[in-house]
Amino acid sequence: MTSLIRRQQNWLPDVFNDFFDNDWLEHANYSAPAINVKENKENYLIEVAAPGMTKEDFNIRLDEDNDLVITMEKKNDKKDEEKDTHYIRCEFSYSKFQQAMVLPKNVNKEKISARVDNGVLKIFLPKYKADEAKPDNKLISIE
Repeated sequence: MTSLIRRQQNWLPDVFNDFFDNDWLEHANYSAPAINVKENKENYLIEVAAPGMTKEDFNIRLDEDNDLVITMEKKNDKKDEEKDTHYIRCEFSYSKFQQAMVLPKNVNKEKISARVDNGVLKIFLPKYKADEAKPDNKLISIE
């Protein structure tokens, strides 16, 4: 059994943590989405917990090293339409996540597919068969 390897994680709040060098800020404003990886005879399945996210919030691609790169970005801006009101308190929300995974050599990259279902991003990685041609880099559409 070949396992997927996490390559990197980029978090917007790390910029602020590095600048202020405060340990208490590290866990204050973000959390990493949970990721499950399953395998059977025909494929691998990556599941990313993504409550409230839509397929438009994700970008999935293969990079120049044929690593799977999952990017998620969500902005919530609430605008007040009424002219005679003002904010007493307004909370803005911004989430950003990027994860790169080294794929096993037996993944058929041409047949990778993805969908968002009930708050979970599911990425299907069919195993490569010897009689199939090797693919080039491509974007992966989300159903």
